[in-house]
This record gives sequence, structure tokens and C-alpha cells, in this order.
Amino acid sequence: MASTQLHGASVGDRIYRFTTTAFALSIPLLLVLLAIEVVVAAWPALKAFHLGFLTSSEWDAVNGVFGAAPAIYGTLVSSLLALLIATPLAIGVAIFLSEFAPPWLRQPVAFLVDLLAAIPSVVYGLWGIFVLVPFLREHVMPFLADRLHLGDTPLFSGPAYGPSMLAAGLILAIMVLPYISSVTREVLMAVPRSQREAALALGATRWEMIWGAVLPYASSGVMGGVILGLGRALGETMAVTMVIGNRHEISSSLFAPGYTMASVIANEFSEATNDMHLSALMAVGAVLLAITLVVNIIARWLVWRVERRGQA
Repeated sequence: MASTQLHGASVGDRIYRFTTTAFALSIPLLLVLLAIEVVVAAWPALKAFHLGFLTSSEWDAVNGVFGAAPAIYGTLVSSLLALLIATPLAIGVAIFLSEFAPPWLRQPVAFLVDLLAAIPSVVYGLWGIFVLVPFLREHVMPFLADRLHLGDTPLFSGPAYGPSMLAAGLILAIMVLPYISSVTREVLMAVPRSQREAALALGATRWEMIWGAVLPYASSGVMGGVILGLGRALGETMAVTMVIGNRHEISSSLFAPGYTMASVIANEFSEATNDMHLSALMAVGAVLLAITLVVNIIARWLVWRVERRGQA
């Protein structure tokens, strides 16, 4: 009887192991199949335009000429602008929650910050259209250009349209903040207590302890959280499409409308009337997929380094 039970348990364990292994392998398999499908669909455009597809600014669907440089430029600029705004705020929130907040306040604040990640992007886009864009057009842009006399600089020159690269960067900053804050908070809490106690024992103040002992120890993980936020910003579609202005050109001014790779696909995919236009959009998707994968791999590797150091 005992032998039968052991045999049945062994069979059940083997079935369970096989099932979970199949599920685990299906995820990278789906990723590989997705990449193959995108690259195959993008190959006609990549073969026709070569590297010119990445460096050209001309996008003429009627004449079948496509260049993705403005979309790549807009994606990188809006994402980097979002990181410049969101990273100090996110790290500040994470330090407060992990080092200063009392227990009764820590969980509610962390929950509210994380809740920002649950808001649908189209809601962010609607808020951007009706609140953020008018506020930028009427108050922020004139203030930057006139009162601070930044209108003579390339970054803040030109008319204040409202829909702009600046609006896209601000709304992306709000959207990536919970991702950076969450990862940074977990990394800071994983720092061994001995790091803090050693710094305090040497006479450091609490801020000196955080700045000189905790943050350097967790720097790789914090950087991983920032890069993870960058990966989130690179692929955002709806909110950015609704506030960036969707103009296919490269401008040095943050006040000017722009385009991103995700916005190009969202706006034109349903209107692609010929095979080359469709292939060009798939090529944009392939470039975006490659950039996003590289960014997320780097982020995961950096976070893994901190977790390994913490366990050691």
C-alpha cells in the first residue's frame, strides 16, 4: 500500500514537473516566435532602405519612401526627459519609505505610489489633453521662454503649441515613477542592516549613512530600476500619442510636436494601404522591440547583482 502511494506520488511529481517546465519554456518560445514574425514582416523595408531607414527623416507613404529617424529620436528624447524628471522623485520617495517613514505611514504611501502603475494609459492621455497640455501652453511654456529667458536656447525656442515633446516627457515621468520607486524601495530594503549600523557607529548622521553607505551598496539595483523605467517609457503608446503632437520631424525644441515609434505604429497601422508601408511599420516595431529587450535585459542583470550581493 505504501509502495503504491509512493509510486503515485512519484508519477504526480513527474507530471507536475513536466507541466511547469512546459509553461516556463513557452514564454521564451513565444518571445522568439514574436521576434521572428516581426523581423520577417519588416525584412522588405529593411532590405529596400538599408541603414537609411534608421537615418532618414522622410516618411512619404504615397511615394513609398520611409525613414524612421524622427520616430527613433522622439522615442529616445521623450523617454530620457521622463527619466530626468521621474528619477529624483522616485528615489526620494523610496528613501523616505525605506528609511524615514513610520510603519503606519509606509504601507499607505507605498500603495498609493504603486497605484499609479494601475491607471490605464488612455486615462493618462485624457488627463494630459484636458489638464496638462492647456496648463503647459498657458503657464509653463511662456514662463520658461519669457520670464526665465530660455526662449533663446534651442531647447525652449519656438511657439507654445501645447502638444509637444515636453508634454510627452512629463506624462511619461508620471507613468514610470511607480516602477522606479518600487524597484528602488525593494533594493534599499535589501541592503544589510550591518551597512547602516557600521556607518552610524563611525559617527555618521542618518543622511550621511544613507548617502555614504546605503546608496552606494544599492547603486546597481537603483540603476536597474531606472533602466526598467526606461524600458516602460520606450514602449508607451496611447498617452504619448495623445499629447506629443504627432509630427514627423526632428526638432531640438521641447516645445515642438514630435513622434515616437509606438505612436507611428498606432496612428498609421490601420491606414497602411500597401505592402511596403506595412513592412515599414513592422520595421519600426522591430527596432522598438530590439531596444526594449536590450534595456530590460540590462535592468534585470543589474537588479540581480544587488540581490546576489545582499544574499552574500
